[in-house]
Amino acid sequence: QVQLVESGGGSVQAGGSLRLSCVDSIYSISGLCMAWFRQAPGKEREGIATFDRDGTTVYADSVKGRFTISKDYSKNTLYLEMASMKSEDTAMYYCAARLGPAGDCGLQSDMHYWGKGTLVTISS
Repeated sequence: QVQLVESGGGSVQAGGSLRLSCVDSIYSISGLCMAWFRQAPGKEREGIATFDRDGTTVYADSVKGRFTISKDYSKNTLYLEMASMKSEDTAMYYCAARLGPAGDCGLQSDMHYWGKGTLVTISS
């Protein structure tokens, strides 16, 4: 059983930084493909970053160079460090996980588990 809980959302000014956390209280994250998705108002949900079991990371072009996904195995936590934030980063951010072998952990991969989300608002 995978249980994901996000935290760290909030309001920040454009150009600022924020760090999101996603804790899995039951299943070891070392055995998971994990990802961050977001959904802006009126838009479809999009995958923005993934972290595979073998350490491979993938980023959407919209966040590449600004966001960093990482895992802390000692805390069983997935992070998303966000910098140089823009108004278009305003969205609900979701943590997700996928079971299975390494190599299938892309932005379009089907995720098996989802958190409830944390809201990020960027003000100009």
